[in-house]
Amino acid sequence: MLDLVFLAFIFYILLLGLRRPFLWVLLYVYIDIIAPQRIGYTIITSLSVSLIAFAAAFGGWLLLDRKEGARFSFRQFLILALLVYCWWTTGNAQFPESAVTKWDWVWKALLFALFLPLTLTTRARIEALALVLTLSVATIVIGTGMKTVLGGGGYENLKFFVKDNSGIYESSTLATVAIALIPLVWWFTRYGTIFKPQWRVTLFAVLLTFASLLVPIGTEARTGLLCIAALAILMLRYVKHRLLFIMAGGVLGLTALPFLPQSYYDRMATITEPGGDESASTRMAVWKWTIDYAAERPFGGGFDSYLGNSFTYEMPVKTEDGSTTSIEYREVTDDSRAFHSAIFELLGEQGYPGLGIWLLLQGLGIWQMELLRRRYRDRADEDEAWISPMATCLQMASIIYVVGALFQGIAYQPVMLMIIGIQIGLYSYCKRIESERLKLARSRSRLAAGSSARAVRETDLPGDAVTA
Repeated sequence: MLDLVFLAFIFYILLLGLRRPFLWVLLYVYIDIIAPQRIGYTIITSLSVSLIAFAAAFGGWLLLDRKEGARFSFRQFLILALLVYCWWTTGNAQFPESAVTKWDWVWKALLFALFLPLTLTTRARIEALALVLTLSVATIVIGTGMKTVLGGGGYENLKFFVKDNSGIYESSTLATVAIALIPLVWWFTRYGTIFKPQWRVTLFAVLLTFASLLVPIGTEARTGLLCIAALAILMLRYVKHRLLFIMAGGVLGLTALPFLPQSYYDRMATITEPGGDESASTRMAVWKWTIDYAAERPFGGGFDSYLGNSFTYEMPVKTEDGSTTSIEYREVTDDSRAFHSAIFELLGEQGYPGLGIWLLLQGLGIWQMELLRRRYRDRADEDEAWISPMATCLQMASIIYVVGALFQGIAYQPVMLMIIGIQIGLYSYCKRIESERLKLARSRSRLAAGSSARAVRETDLPGDAVTA
């Protein structure tokens, strides 16, 4: 039954897209995030619905959609360069079979991020994409929040819609994305046009924000706590009453403490003492190995090059005997451990060129959104007042993502690549309207200059000639 519901919905959107091809872009976003083919049980599991939606989105834009305002930006060139470079390193990978497996989904995520800005030529499209992306993630976040409240949380114990722990359904990844999208959720409460700002929209935003904050608690993801801290620090830049905001945050945190399980305290404590946790100790050992690996192979070893790592390190183990606590250092040998950081993931897989492209892609996005925020922050016109807040939300999403990516191998996370696509689309949209405004001003200036010249010539003529 669940398969039929998904298929009926997908088929319905495919039909509607015959008149509005952009709906196929939104359909792909929904399928890529929710992954209904992984949730279903029978028919839908055997269908390549993601590929069908991707082909429809690209084909619809190519054959049926308007191309007015579409332009290729420098950040799209960076995405293309990263895509081509990943293709080259995959062909020269140290572990070819594993590399091809990861390449099978990475190229789709990069290609869609490259294509996406070409379709975002109006405010309505930018808002629609941001809304579908947010609501798709919200579908997972709401379920996670409900399970957390009902006592179904715990590290690697909180089950989502799917059985495997990958993609956005990976606990730390979901925590990062959920926190990163909170500012965008609140943008719709003031500037949304699809769902007009009203008390229902605000109530939904409050509940979704609460559910998003519960994700790091329910998953016990340490990265989620760091992302919450990053969000709080970024908010200090925009709130009017900073002291009141800090006090309210402190009260909220203290109120929540009695309701948190002991397992959450134990796991968060490893943030301040990484050397006493095997997972954290392994990460640091992997990062040291990656630096040495990049020194030998500066152009990277291809996807999943971490399979070649092997290292030995000492980890302190606490032993309690009554009131006495002793610490014993034990030698631990490990191998084939994942990078657990987007920075080291890129360094090990794509080398210094790939890491440089990725950092430039992220840095330019944050910088461009800052330019838009400042340029449009005093605009009172309804047609432009929404731009600065949208740029602010997208900038905060990128910064929080980068913070989370420091401790996770999510360099090619599809949702965040879509956020990059929205950033590029918004920046191109603003450049276009500024260019159109400049052309209009020049045209008016020429007309005014022409009228003045004619008036001067007429005043130079004798009175009878003017009369004639």
